[in-house]
Amino acid sequence: MRAVIQRVSQASVVVAEKAVGEIATGVLVLLGVSHADQTADADYLVDKIINLRIFSDAQGKMNLSLADTGGAMLVVSQFTLYGDARKGRRPSYIEAAEPNQANALYEYFVARARSRGIRVETGVFQAMMQVQLTNDGPVTILLDSAKFF
Repeated sequence: MRAVIQRVSQASVVVAEKAVGEIATGVLVLLGVSHADQTADADYLVDKIINLRIFSDAQGKMNLSLADTGGAMLVVSQFTLYGDARKGRRPSYIEAAEPNQANALYEYFVARARSRGIRVETGVFQAMMQVQLTNDGPVTILLDSAKFF
């Protein structure tokens, strides 16, 4: 499972000209699921993202986590995180999970984050979405659960 985490001062996702999710201070999580992923991958990433110390403390140092600040999370499914563009000009998505598996793990990820007390907003799985954000910092972190198991 791969995640691009962006610390944001605001973020929203729009589907068919309607805002379906929006947050103020927190993190935007672009989440990709591979065919090899399991619930343990989601558990790992939820814990890691919630506890990443990427928010500034009173001294301006990145010393606080999403859990510490009470920030929100906007989670957007993004199978293109498994795009392989090493050969040719059209990325291959062979490593991405099939939609049923991907959606199940995406929903599991969201439920696990909510169960930890985080306010979570989402996009719409498999929809064409416009994601708007103000990256605060900018701070962008890449995580891949496969590198930790």
